Amino acid sequence: MISLSTAALEQIRHSADAGNMASSPLRIAIKQQDDGSFHYAMGFDEQRLPGDIFFNFDGVDLVVATASKELAEGMTIDFVELEPGKAEFIFLNPNDPTYVPPLD
Repeated sequence: MISLSTAALEQIRHSADAGNMASSPLRIAIKQQDDGSFHYAMGFDEQRLPGDIFFNFDGVDLVVATASKELAEGMTIDFVELEPGKAEFIFLNPNDPTYVPPLD
């Protein structure tokens, strides 16, 4: 199962409202690169593909293609400030060989 942090959920809602995409699910795609690392992509998408898996987080719809399901299992999406004044989405994914758990 995928999870979203409160900050990620709020930012997705804000982005959907700003882009007039509130009724569209957010599609998450993961591709494993030749070196084994993962490449992540996300965007609002009206298209429904066979095998899509849908999740709902407090009114926010998320969709993952079957091809990304295994790679996304156990992943958390967060929205954090990595540098002062610069926040971005991060993917905390224990399936990714480059994943390093955050320090408490």
